[in-house]
Amino acid sequence: MTTDPAEVAGAAGPATAASGTAVSGTAETTRALRSGRVLVAGAGVAGAGAARMLAALDCTVTVADDAGDRARTLAAQTGATPVGVTVARQSLEQFDLVVTSPGWRPDTPLLVEAADAGIPVIGDVEAAWLADRAGFFGEPRTWLAVTGTNGKTTTTAMLAAVLAEDGRSVAAVGNIGTPPGDALLADPRVDVLAAEVSSFQLHWAPGFAPDAGCVLNLADDHLDWHGSFAAYASDKARCLRGANPVLAVDEPAVLAAAGDAGATVRPHRAVTLADPTETPDPDRTGATVVTGVHGGRIVEFDRATGTVTDLAAATGISPAGPAGVSDAVAAAALARSAGVSAPAVDRALAAFTVAAHRGQVVASEGGVDWVDNSKATNPHAAVAALRGTHDVVWVAGGQLKGARVDDLVAQVAPSVKAVVLLGVDRGVLAGELASAAPGTPVTVIDDTDPVGAMDAAVAAARGYASPGDTVVLAPAAASLDMYSGMSQRGDLFARFARATGKTPAGSAEPAGSAGPSASDRPDTAPGGRDTVIGDGRDGRLGRDGRYRR
Repeated sequence: MTTDPAEVAGAAGPATAASGTAVSGTAETTRALRSGRVLVAGAGVAGAGAARMLAALDCTVTVADDAGDRARTLAAQTGATPVGVTVARQSLEQFDLVVTSPGWRPDTPLLVEAADAGIPVIGDVEAAWLADRAGFFGEPRTWLAVTGTNGKTTTTAMLAAVLAEDGRSVAAVGNIGTPPGDALLADPRVDVLAAEVSSFQLHWAPGFAPDAGCVLNLADDHLDWHGSFAAYASDKARCLRGANPVLAVDEPAVLAAAGDAGATVRPHRAVTLADPTETPDPDRTGATVVTGVHGGRIVEFDRATGTVTDLAAATGISPAGPAGVSDAVAAAALARSAGVSAPAVDRALAAFTVAAHRGQVVASEGGVDWVDNSKATNPHAAVAALRGTHDVVWVAGGQLKGARVDDLVAQVAPSVKAVVLLGVDRGVLAGELASAAPGTPVTVIDDTDPVGAMDAAVAAARGYASPGDTVVLAPAAASLDMYSGMSQRGDLFARFARATGKTPAGSAEPAGSAGPSASDRPDTAPGGRDTVIGDGRDGRLGRDGRYRR
C-alpha cells in the first residue's frame, strides 16, 4: 500500500524549535533555483507547480512522493526523476535545495535531515518569490499577500477582482488554487500576484516579504502542526515583513504579532470596521493611512493630509455582514497600496459575488433568507459568520477537532433564536447551549446519514423560522464525520433549502457533491495533502488563477 508522505509527516509529534524550522540562506537558495539540483518534496498541487517552475529554470529536479502514480505523472510532464521518500532520504547529499509542499509537517524526517545536513529547505511560495525577485522571469512582479485564520479566500478573490477592474494583469495564487510558480510562467505575463498564503506556506517562507500584506485575524488553529499559538502567529506575521504592511487593528492578536515582527514601527496602513476619521490612529503606532467605514461607506483616511477618499458602499457587500465588510476593507487597502484607483475599488466590490459556501444566500422563502456558510469550519469562523445578524436559526455541528465552544456560544447566543445540531460532536454543542443559553430551543439530529441528516436539519430549521429570520449554516466544525467535504455539506443544505423556496438572483445551483475540500482544515486538505481551495467554479477565478469579469 502506498503512503502519502504528508500523512507520514502528520503522524509525528508537534513542531518544535529544533524540528523542521525552515532553513534558507537566501543567496545560496537563489543560486540553486537557477540550474541547481533540487528535491521537490510532494507531487501534489503545490509540488507540481514548483516542479514546473524549476524545470523552466533548467534545474535538475527530483520529486519525492510515495504516491508513485502522481510522481510519475509529474515526472513525465517536467522531466523530473520520481523517487520514494526513503530513497530521497538516503541520497540527500545529491541536492542543493529542498522545496517542500506546504502540507508536509516541520518534523517530517526527510525535511529535518535535510536541514541538519545544511541543505536549504523552503516552500513553493518562497521558491517562486525568490525566483521572481532575482529577475529569472523578467521584471519582478508586485506581490500582495493575504493570510489569517478566516477570510483569506474571500479577501484574496476580492483583491483580484479590484486589481482586474483597474486594468492590472493579475493572478490569484497560493492557497486559493494556482501555484505561484505557474503564474510566473503564464503567457501573457501576469504583473500582479494576489496571494492567499496559509500558515503552512508561510512557515516554509523564511525570507518572504511581499510588497504589501495583511493578517486578517488570528485564533487557535493548527496548533498540532505549529506546536504553539505563538509559533502559529509568528509564521502568519511573515506576511507583514514587506514595504507596506496592512494591520488589522481591530484584532489584538494580530497587533501583538505585528509588533513582534516589527511592522508597527515601520510605515504602515491600518484597516478597521470603525470610522477612521474619528480614530485616526487606532493602533497608536502611527498608521499613515487608515481604511474603515464612515457613514455606510468604505473610506480611506490619510492622517498626514486629513484627506478622506470614498472607496465603496459598505452596504450590499457580498458576503453580507461584518465579516464580509471586513474582508472588503482589507482588499481595498491592499489594492490601494498598489496604486489602484478609488473608482475601480467601487466598481469591483459592487459587482463581487462571494464564492460558494462563504456566506452565500442560497434561498429565500416566506421572508426567510437561507445562508450557506459551510466554510465556517471552526468556532472563530462561525462567530464571524453570525456577527451582525439577528433572529438567527443556527445550523451547526460536525467535527470540532477538540476546539472549545464556550466562547462561541457566549458570543452568538444573544442573536440566536433557535439551534439545529448535527454531526459527531453535536452533543458538545448541545451541552454548552444548555448551560449558557438554557432558554434557546435546540433540535439535535441523530441521523448519521449525510443526506438524511441535512434534510432533517433543514426541516427543523424551517419549523423555527418566521418572516424576517435568517437560517445560517455555520457549522463551527469540519465536515468529514459525515460528508466528503464542506462543499458537499453546503450543497445539500442549499438543495433542501431551495426545495420549497426560490433561488436568489446570482446564486448558483449546487454543483453536486465535491471531493474532500481543503476548507475543512483551513490551509490544507484532509490527511495533510497540499491540495488547495478555490477551484474557480464560481466563474470568477479561472483554473489558471486569472481573474475574469
